[in-house]
Amino acid sequence: MYNDLKSAFDHYFEMVHADTDALREEVFRLRYQVYVLETGFERAEDHPEGLERDAFDARADHYLLRHRRTGLYAATARMILPDSENPSSRMPMELYCPLHPGGGIEDPQARRRLGEVSRFAVSKAFKRRLGETGSITGVSEQGVIAFDADERRVLPHLSLGLMAVELRSMHNHGLIYCYAVMESALHRLISRFGLIFHPIGPLVDYHGQRLPCLGRVHEFLPNIRRVAPSLWELITDGGRYHCGTL
Repeated sequence: MYNDLKSAFDHYFEMVHADTDALREEVFRLRYQVYVLETGFERAEDHPEGLERDAFDARADHYLLRHRRTGLYAATARMILPDSENPSSRMPMELYCPLHPGGGIEDPQARRRLGEVSRFAVSKAFKRRLGETGSITGVSEQGVIAFDADERRVLPHLSLGLMAVELRSMHNHGLIYCYAVMESALHRLISRFGLIFHPIGPLVDYHGQRLPCLGRVHEFLPNIRRVAPSLWELITDGGRYHCGTL
């Protein structure tokens, strides 16, 4: 048994930077499984190759969470990066969500350090409890994935693991602001851990009811360290990933 979140998470899962074509294909295949087959948020006919992709993938940094014992990819997320040639280029949230006046980031210099948390996807197989069947591919039966007691304690924190990979991306690209369109349940969860994302618009129907939010690294990192030091250790890798400053 592991007494801290970081040790437990690192024992069972590996954070994989999808920085090759082969790994990005794994990202798109897992997104197809979740967004097309499991939730129906996207149409299969729009993704005939079995890979869920969109126009923002070309300017995004992608990560996977790999379950060490089985080698299966459990979850994925991306960070959409600013357009270096045109910082005023809109982020997806700005295209699909009405924002409160003054709620977004408009200053051209600030937008060069703005990203968007996007395409959170957790395989259904890793949402299920011990003894339930589930296919990691969503196509053929893989049988039962039997999780031990420690693994089951870590599974609910997969979303926090995805936040950790997003922070790594922000650190690596010098970002200090991030947009996110998230379910109210996820917003409540991360808020309990001190990860403050401020709502900057009303709930919208965007792959379900979602809340457009803005996070500021200089605000939420110290708050996480104060409220949930174990999560701070996980998402910053003990302070290694700290992102920039204002």
